[in-house]
Amino acid sequence: MTWPMPPLIKASVGVHGLAAASLLLPGAWPWAVGAVALNHAALTAAGLWPRSTVLGPNLLRLPEAAAARNEIAITIDDGPDPRITPAVLGVLAAHGVRATFFCIAERARENPALTRRIVDAGHSVQNHSHHHRHHFSLMGPRGLAREIGDAQSLLADITGVAPFCFRAPAGLRSPLLDPVLHRLGLHLVSWTRRGFDTRERDPARVLARLTRGLAAGDILLLHDGHAQRSADGKPVALHVLPRLLAAVKQQSLTPVTLAAAVPERGDNRGA
Repeated sequence: MTWPMPPLIKASVGVHGLAAASLLLPGAWPWAVGAVALNHAALTAAGLWPRSTVLGPNLLRLPEAAAARNEIAITIDDGPDPRITPAVLGVLAAHGVRATFFCIAERARENPALTRRIVDAGHSVQNHSHHHRHHFSLMGPRGLAREIGDAQSLLADITGVAPFCFRAPAGLRSPLLDPVLHRLGLHLVSWTRRGFDTRERDPARVLARLTRGLAAGDILLLHDGHAQRSADGKPVALHVLPRLLAAVKQQSLTPVTLAAAVPERGDNRGA
């Protein structure tokens, strides 16, 4: 299936074409350069906004059918971490809740038994890149395809289930990402709200960010990797998660995995 080019990308192609053509006109080059510069600024801003949808599809909430069932998704990033992930799994098990773990494939390779344990407990493992590189959004098409495709293969080999969702490192991306995801059949998934628990040491503030306006269809983000620690040395997520699950239950919301709520890319069923 041909990649459906987003309107902003189509407009960018047009801007570059007009700019190139205008260079043939006397005195037009300052306008051409200015138009291209503004266009690149807009593309950069869109890539730096994790919840942007102008560079391609970006799942910020669960489909309407899932929201109608009062479902939400709790997503946990940057693991697996042998010190933290088992405790997270214990909290989820104690509350009878299933979550989605966006795993860094390199960490999954280092902890294959723990990664399989996540799936065996009924949770979903999805693709959070191979290495979680800081310059991910600056990579070219081949680099993106290798980084995501290698992670896809490795996670599928370890868990026996191929991911169908992808979350960009730090949520940052470029216009080159969506064609790669389209070819691999992966949804880009961001979030409705996040707690910033990789830098915030106060569990109360993290919890407030996650629960303010909490509603059916929300996708929430916590971390079991790169976790900040509270004043007592405990990972913030382990303070927050039990309280978050209590708030979810109080509002009669049902946490589900993305695999249970989101159809595969290109399949409109359940949307």
